[in-house]
Amino acid sequence: MTTENPQWFTSSYSSNGGQCIQVATNLAASRGVVPVRDSKNPNSPALVISEAAWSAFVDLAKDAGV
Repeated sequence: MTTENPQWFTSSYSSNGGQCIQVATNLAASRGVVPVRDSKNPNSPALVISEAAWSAFVDLAKDAGV
């Protein structure tokens, strides 16, 4: 089992208006998941999404021009 810790980051597209999420994509390769959390409450539980679902979400957002 890996002891790799999430490396959280907020998108550079964030306007810093307080409605942001943070993701830890560094766990995608080793664990196959991408944790997501509320940047305003980093101690709350993270939503853990499969790597495939996260990739599909990002592709959809790119296609929509978001």
